[in-house]
Amino acid sequence: VNHQTSSITEPVVNPVGTRTLTSIFFSISTLVTKTICAPQCNGRCFGPNPNECCHDECAGGCTGPLKTKCFACRHFNDSGACETLCPQPMIYNRLTFQLEPNPDAKYQYGGVCVKNCPHNFVVDRTSCVRTCPNDKMEVEKNGQKMCQLCEGLCPKACEGTGIGSKYQTVDSSNIHRFINCTKILGNLDFLITGLEGDPWHNINALDPEKLNVFRTVREITGYLNIQSWPKHMQNFSIFSNLVTIGGRSLYNRGFSLLIMKNMNVTSLDFRSLQEISAGQVYITENRQLCYCNTVNWARLSRQRSDLNIKSNKSPRKCIQEGKVCDPLCSSDGCWGPGPDQCVSCRNYSREGVCTVSCNFYEGESREFAQGSVCLPCHPQCQKIEGGLTCNGQGADECVTCANYK
Repeated sequence: VNHQTSSITEPVVNPVGTRTLTSIFFSISTLVTKTICAPQCNGRCFGPNPNECCHDECAGGCTGPLKTKCFACRHFNDSGACETLCPQPMIYNRLTFQLEPNPDAKYQYGGVCVKNCPHNFVVDRTSCVRTCPNDKMEVEKNGQKMCQLCEGLCPKACEGTGIGSKYQTVDSSNIHRFINCTKILGNLDFLITGLEGDPWHNINALDPEKLNVFRTVREITGYLNIQSWPKHMQNFSIFSNLVTIGGRSLYNRGFSLLIMKNMNVTSLDFRSLQEISAGQVYITENRQLCYCNTVNWARLSRQRSDLNIKSNKSPRKCIQEGKVCDPLCSSDGCWGPGPDQCVSCRNYSREGVCTVSCNFYEGESREFAQGSVCLPCHPQCQKIEGGLTCNGQGADECVTCANYK
């Protein structure tokens, strides 16, 4: 059975050439694509004979058998030749049995292979893309914008509340704006009108579960102001990943951290907080709050901050109730109960939890210490009984290899 291709209704651009002589080219392409093809040509040919088939990478017809003679490409146009893929960034060396950088690599840009992506596009592996996917962030390397896989959650900056913002407090109308935020540009205010609702502005009470969106926040460039908190929540563990309070903008009389009149809060639980760059600390009238007097606040500040910590639960009552720092904490104090709430550790830490020692000589997973932090040996290290398994994190740091070296 003979097959006939559909005629082309618009001028087709030969990938080898340009749009010059369009009318002549249109006449040729229309004539050729109306040719009755031999069955083995799958409907694409430049003549009626079995040896006059178009190349498999052609789309819409051709003027000859080569992949450079196509009217259009099925996949990609690489400098006039139709290819299944653009030249890949890595090629296999059959002599060394290794993947090596390909000096002729190109990127996919629409249906064309290009040596460099346009300046307003980003490289994602082998392609030019408008934006990076959700699990990657845009970085610049050697003048080239590229998508790089994020370690954990990708950085996302979000506008805060209070000074300079259209929102005066976190509330039910804006809580969704903080989903997946890692950096707050400005401040965070928690006021009673946000937590319990504001009928005057037709704002409903905030569902406390939605406060968990702040677990991704690592930096607040301004201040943190907490004057209202859900009654059943006894700490601020939603900020367990907060590392820095910048203090670029300050609340009222110069506060970068203000916590007051939260009657059910028993501990701060700011377990990751390492720096309060500027401003004063004001923690007062939190009747059940313990542990805050143990914190070495000077450790967190580049400049000595003025502290105003008063009218919370008395340190004496806290001690009587057993609300004291874990023995594994150092003299820098703690944010709450347990070895995971220490400001710093007396001995070592593993994944943010203080421990007596690393697994140097025993344990299922052997470790080494980087400073006072326990880190696992490489999986290729042979576990040594009664001795060190590794001296560092890489496979080249093993004392003995589990397989081959």
